[in-house]
Amino acid sequence: MKELKKLYGNLAALDGLNLSIPAGVIYGLLGPNGAGKTTAVRILCATLNLSSGEVLIFGNPPGKKTSQIIGYMPQDLALYLDLTVMDNINLYGQLYGLDSKTLKERSANLLNLMGLAERKSALLSELSGGMKRKVSLVCALVHNPRLLILDEPTVGVDPTLRATLWNYFQIVKEAGSTIILTTHYMDEAMHCDKVGFILDGKLIAEGTPDDILQSTETSSLENAFLKLSAKEEVAKP
Repeated sequence: MKELKKLYGNLAALDGLNLSIPAGVIYGLLGPNGAGKTTAVRILCATLNLSSGEVLIFGNPPGKKTSQIIGYMPQDLALYLDLTVMDNINLYGQLYGLDSKTLKERSANLLNLMGLAERKSALLSELSGGMKRKVSLVCALVHNPRLLILDEPTVGVDPTLRATLWNYFQIVKEAGSTIILTTHYMDEAMHCDKVGFILDGKLIAEGTPDDILQSTETSSLENAFLKLSAKEEVAKP
């Protein structure tokens, strides 16, 4: 992303965001609600147009050339409650153009990985909130994307499930995918290889979690963000 802007009238959801994410990492885009995190990932997924700037994903702008290599798990789960777990997965697999054999193999592997194999015939409406999030992750992974985008993937889940999901994220990264995730849970961002703090649509700091803690002389990413955001406030004209 280079000088990325997204305007809604006179309101700038993104205000000159510059971001470069290396392949093969888990990158955490951190910030409070309304900072511009979801706007940024929606532009990456080509579900939202930018106002100005440049975005390239493996050398191509968001659109048809990138749609097949991106897996997207939105914060508000885009699943069908009146369909079964398997029906939801098959739907997404078909939308990504998978043949029946490949879809069957990948869905079986992912269901086993997520501990959902025994619930594949259950209606989604019968599942807990945590299980629905697992199904959403399977749908985002079924086509084996090079880039997995997760928007607030652990919001509202209990600590045990949060730890389980992070274990899955590490497995996905080790299998070769790049992961971009948004969160306002600063503690869990310590699991990221690299993080970027976003405030008012701008990047205010970036680096490994340890580098940011060291540079801000703080003991947690939450305290680091508070210190950096306070500096931004003082620097405003």
